[in-house]
Amino acid sequence: MSKKKKNILRVMVLLVLVLGIIQLYEPKTMIDTVNKYGMAFAPRTLYWGVTGQDVRVVQDKLLRWQYYDGQVDGIYGARTYRAVRRFQEKNGLKVDGVVGPSTASAMGISASAAPAGSTQGVSRSADEYLLARTIHGEARGEPYIGKVAVGAVVLNRTKSPSFPNTIAGVVYQPLAFTAVADGQINLTPNKDSINAARDALNGWDPTYGCLYYWNPATATSKWIWSRKVTLKIGKHWFGI
Repeated sequence: MSKKKKNILRVMVLLVLVLGIIQLYEPKTMIDTVNKYGMAFAPRTLYWGVTGQDVRVVQDKLLRWQYYDGQVDGIYGARTYRAVRRFQEKNGLKVDGVVGPSTASAMGISASAAPAGSTQGVSRSADEYLLARTIHGEARGEPYIGKVAVGAVVLNRTKSPSFPNTIAGVVYQPLAFTAVADGQINLTPNKDSINAARDALNGWDPTYGCLYYWNPATATSKWIWSRKVTLKIGKHWFGI
């Protein structure tokens, strides 16, 4: 083999090695860069059950301001929820235990201070998953249309002035859902529950605007019986 051909071969081998190194390392570098900087411009809504560095930021602030008495562990649990509510009440904010834009602003948390934020598409995914968890916890034994109906009730409440205007706010409103009280909301939703959440978010409302549902065989609230029943799906009654 001539010297010229050997040099060409060496160059080709070197190029292959360089391209291989780029493929192995550049994607990770790009991901790390996005995680550190690219997601910093759209902080996500924080609520009971989410985790991340942005939760740590909230916990740290609330701890220093003596609203929070737990560990700064990045897990949005009961203590964080109660601390956020105390902060909201003290500062004249809507008391829903959810760290949305207004509460984050009052805490002095700017977009750049929340590196674990999300884009609009991811926010939709987060809402979808929370709704699916709620449906699974509340109605996993119900027919599919009954699952969608439970999801629709949650969404109908977000549009009503009588309830918080976010899915998280509605779901974690005190005493609103049995699944939150008994921990069933922490179960992993199955495919039907996820699909039901998607259908509800896409506009299917089998309840035609209902704000309440209950199982008459297990309901303990006397007040719920004052609601007007408009339809029954599976074991649940739906009303306004």
